[in-house]
Amino acid sequence: RFFIIKESFLLYYAESEKKSFESNKYFNIHPKGVIPLGGCIVEPKEEPSMPYAIKISHEDFHGNIVLAAESEFEQAQWLEMLQESGKVTWKNAQLGEAMIESLEAQGLQLAKEKQEYLDKLMEETEELCLQREQKEELERLNQVLEAEKHRFEEVVRELRLEQEQIRRELELTARSLKGVEEEKKELRSLTQSLQKTLEELSLEKQQMLEMLEENESQLQPPSSPSKEQSPIWELHCSLRQIEEKMQQLLEEKLVAEKRMKENEERSRALEEEREFYSSQSQALQNSLSELTAEKQQTEKDLKAEVKVRMDLEKRLGEAEEALQSLEQGLNSLDRNKEKEEKMKADVSNLKKFFEECIRNAELEAKMPVIMKNSVYIHKAA
Repeated sequence: RFFIIKESFLLYYAESEKKSFESNKYFNIHPKGVIPLGGCIVEPKEEPSMPYAIKISHEDFHGNIVLAAESEFEQAQWLEMLQESGKVTWKNAQLGEAMIESLEAQGLQLAKEKQEYLDKLMEETEELCLQREQKEELERLNQVLEAEKHRFEEVVRELRLEQEQIRRELELTARSLKGVEEEKKELRSLTQSLQKTLEELSLEKQQMLEMLEENESQLQPPSSPSKEQSPIWELHCSLRQIEEKMQQLLEEKLVAEKRMKENEERSRALEEEREFYSSQSQALQNSLSELTAEKQQTEKDLKAEVKVRMDLEKRLGEAEEALQSLEQGLNSLDRNKEKEEKMKADVSNLKKFFEECIRNAELEAKMPVIMKNSVYIHKAA
C-alpha cells in the first residue's frame, strides 16, 4: 500500500498510486481506505518479516494496524508525523479555534486601544508643541523685558548724571548771583558816595562863585598886578580844579551806573537761568520718580513672569514624563496590572494638565480687551 498523511487522517492507496502522486504532485481524493489518527497511539514495533514496522492502536479499533517503512530514517520520520497528526482531535481543534478567535479578539481590542492611545498621544504631542512654542515666546518676551529693563536703568543713570550736573550748575549760578549782589551793593554805595561828593563840590563851587563875584565887585583895577598874584586868578584856578574834579566824578558815576546796570542785567539773566534750571531739575526729578516706579513695576512683573515660567516648565516636564511613560507602556509587550495602573495614572495626569490648559484658554477668551492688555505677560505664559 501507498500511504499519505492528510491533516489528522492516514489515507492509503494501491502501490501503483505512488508513481502518479510523484509525477502529478497531488493526491487522489478517492483512497482505498481512511484511518483517523485522532487519539491514536503510534509506536515502533519489531516484526520478523518487517524490520521497520510501526503499530497504530486505538481503543475503538478492533485490533492493531501495522505498517512498515523502507529504512530506519523513514521510520523515524513517519513516527514523528503520525504522532503529531494524532494530536489533532476534534476537541483540540474546537479549543484551538476558540483560542484563536479569543486571541484575534484580544488583538483587535489591543490594536483599537493602541490606535486610541496613539491618537491621544498625537493630540497631546500637538498640545505640547503648542506649549513649547508658547514657552519660546515667553522666553523671547523675557529677553525683550530684560533689554527694556537695562534701557530703563541706563536712562535712570543718565538722568541722575544730568541732575547732578544741573545741581552743580545751580550752585555755581547761586554763587555768581551772590557775587553780583555784593558787587551791586558796593556799586550802590560807591554811587551814593560819588553823589554826595558831587553835591559837596557843587556847593563848594557855588560858594567859590559867590566869593568870586564879591571879590570882582570889591576890587578896583588901578594897578595891574600879575595874574599869578591875583586872588581872582587863584579863585579861577580853584574853580577850574573843582570843575575838573566834578567832571571826573561824573565820569566815575556814569561808569559805576553802567556797571550797576550791567550787573542788574546779569543778575536778571542769572535769576532766569536759575529758575530754568530749577524747573528742569524738578522735571528730571519727576521723570526719575516715574522711571523708578516703572522699573519697580517691571521688576515685579519679571518676577511674576519667572515664577509662572518655572511653574509652566515644571508642568511641561511632568507632562512629557507622563507621555514618555505612556508611550513605553504602549510599546511594551509585557503587560500587567501594575503597568496598566501606571498608564491610567499617566493618562489622568495628562488629562488634568490639558483640562487646566483648556480652562485657562476659556478664561482668556472671555476677558475683555482692556483686561487682556493689562495681563499680557500672564497671557503669554
